[in-house]
Amino acid sequence: MSEIDIGIIGGSGLYEMEGLEDRREVTVETPFGSPSDCYVTGVLGERRVGFLARHGRGHRLLPTELNFRANIYGFKELGAKQLISASAVGSLRLEHSPMDFVLPDQFIDRTRQRVSTFFGAGVVGHISFADPICNRLIEAVTAAASEIEFPIKRGGTYVCMEGPAFSTRAESHLYRSWGADLIGMTNLQEAKLAREAEICYVTIAMVTDYDCWHEEEEDVTIEMLIGYLTRNSENAKKLIGQLVRQLPAEFDCPCQSAVRNAIITDRSRIPADTRKKLDLIIGKYLT
Repeated sequence: MSEIDIGIIGGSGLYEMEGLEDRREVTVETPFGSPSDCYVTGVLGERRVGFLARHGRGHRLLPTELNFRANIYGFKELGAKQLISASAVGSLRLEHSPMDFVLPDQFIDRTRQRVSTFFGAGVVGHISFADPICNRLIEAVTAAASEIEFPIKRGGTYVCMEGPAFSTRAESHLYRSWGADLIGMTNLQEAKLAREAEICYVTIAMVTDYDCWHEEEEDVTIEMLIGYLTRNSENAKKLIGQLVRQLPAEFDCPCQSAVRNAIITDRSRIPADTRKKLDLIIGKYLT
């Protein structure tokens, strides 16, 4: 199936993409189960795109409940080669204020209950993940933001926590002491799995609050988040719309061959059912 070449994941507050033409809903079943929702495909700025609400329509799924493997596999099956992920985050730095947009380029993993790889079940692979975000896409988002005169900050470290509770004050101060910039609950697994699926991936982080380290600010509440999310989602739609129009259809990027030298397992020892299950992901390297 090759319905799209650009995928969009919408996080808290961004549940749909306006302006899609030739819109249709596509249900994808994967070897890893069901994605968060159906994929909404269509044409945006003459490009074929697919949109997925990360938490499902109506925001039904906790971060820990997300089937990250199915979500990324579904984009791969639909033909996506580039993946744009919009996500609400807390700020760990005074300079990242609510309503700011940031392009993090590093992660720290503080999750405990998640599957973050397609490998296993008889096949071992180790991708390079030193630079977890596609630099080509960071450049593209920066250029798109400049084109519409939209302020965006480039670089920074995103702490991915388990949730669903927000940080304790001690944790928030700890992450600041590590030099981290942002905190969220979803994007690390997406980045790892996109790399294994050889899909270019970028996170557009939308700041909603100062977490709880900033004791002069009110502690984060749902009411506070919803207010910022609503305004951030409109800005995100404008930015992503411009980005989609500028992204090239053809490109050369190391992300597209990330698994070439990752598989260690003797090919003759990989179980037949695992070969079948992972054919879309690693099949071209097993022939």
